[in-house]
Amino acid sequence: MRLLTSLALTLALTLPAQAAQLTAGAAAVDITPPKGCPMAGYYSVRGAEGTHDPLFAKALVFEKDGVKIALVSLDLISTTRGLVEDTRKLIEKETGIPGKNVMLSATHSHTGPVLWDGSVRADILSGGSKIAKNYIAELPGKITEAVKKADTARKPAKVSFATGKEEGLAFNRRFHMKDGSIGWNPGKKNPNIVRPAGPVDPSVPVVLIETDEKQPKPIAVYVNFSMHLDTVGGLYYSADYPYTLSKAVASVKGEDVVTVFTTGCCGDINHINVESDKPQKGHGEAARIGTRLAGEVLRTFDELKPLGHDTLRVSSEMVELELPAITADDRAKAKLVIADVEKVTKPAPKFLDQVQAFKVSDVSRRLGKPFQVEVQVISLGEDLAWVSLPGEIFVELGLQIKRGSPFRQTMIAELANGSIGYIPNRVAYSQGAYEVVSARCAEGSGEKLVDVALKQLRTQFKEKKN
Repeated sequence: MRLLTSLALTLALTLPAQAAQLTAGAAAVDITPPKGCPMAGYYSVRGAEGTHDPLFAKALVFEKDGVKIALVSLDLISTTRGLVEDTRKLIEKETGIPGKNVMLSATHSHTGPVLWDGSVRADILSGGSKIAKNYIAELPGKITEAVKKADTARKPAKVSFATGKEEGLAFNRRFHMKDGSIGWNPGKKNPNIVRPAGPVDPSVPVVLIETDEKQPKPIAVYVNFSMHLDTVGGLYYSADYPYTLSKAVASVKGEDVVTVFTTGCCGDINHINVESDKPQKGHGEAARIGTRLAGEVLRTFDELKPLGHDTLRVSSEMVELELPAITADDRAKAKLVIADVEKVTKPAPKFLDQVQAFKVSDVSRRLGKPFQVEVQVISLGEDLAWVSLPGEIFVELGLQIKRGSPFRQTMIAELANGSIGYIPNRVAYSQGAYEVVSARCAEGSGEKLVDVALKQLRTQFKEKKN
């Protein structure tokens, strides 16, 4: 008996321990604001009159070998750094998931609430109102509830993935014009358009998470696509085209499946086809886009490949981004424009004058202090990687990351873990137009984010389980 016990102990000490199985869970929590909350997305005050479809916080939690991560998508215009920090602390307290292992991103819906961040523009849009401040104060708790439910729902899981391709939905909204300028959304059938000033990213990365059973049940579908969410408009809350996408996937995979949609790099990409004279605004347009995107997701299910290794890895790095140059003359002009906007004078200041004025105000308030922004990378084995970027990122930058990533499928969630607004690629700065006028960071900032993301991706890939 002693010999058998000794042999068993020797085997236990010498044989490699069997790795724990990957577990996963998903959940969605309604985060729709009350009626009357100021709405985000434009340069004029809008109070919500009701709800077309609810806004959600959707959470996907993975755990493997003691490492636990949460991917969270919010049907909101953006994320603020304060919201991210408060939410991460609460998630860690309530679930034990380290805050640094949580990726919070926004879909960029223009039919959601203003998120007050202390800026002049947010104040002018009534973001400082009691109803708006109460809403953002309650958000960390609601997001944490989604993560907690997803964590509690975790089951042994298997993951499969593939990348689809949907062409004809997304268009670069910057164009070379006949007068040599760069036009931003220059209008349908504009005869002065020469050609688009940049590419698009038609890829549709899809990840299917199912229970690990003989008859697997779907847990969640993760979908990523690079196109602005500004198809609905109006005064009713809406998640925009991801609403239809989620409904369509649920009709096939079951009502309990959670479709987690994140927006890829689309700072210069929208849904407007300038070669067509057909109207492209409203819930019908959002439904058209969501249906077509869902069709590609469903087609991509036929191409799904099982995940190989399932080691979870997380890293993040804070990156310093310099400010653009602001002159005393810029500040003087900005004060006049903002004063006119606050008075609601008619006619209102020109659109780009307002954009420049709010940018000058925000940058000046920093007193020369560069931005500190986060780039986070989460990977699963050698197949899947998620990258967070802190703003509305030009598609060219996202394509650089995808081309340079060693992982088989790399998904980029913009407006994640905080946002500083538009982040163009270097060449765009000399071209100007809306996004560059609005950009709070200096030329070269986008390329710096690309370098930091690729460094983390390559490091994690080298460390993957062999």
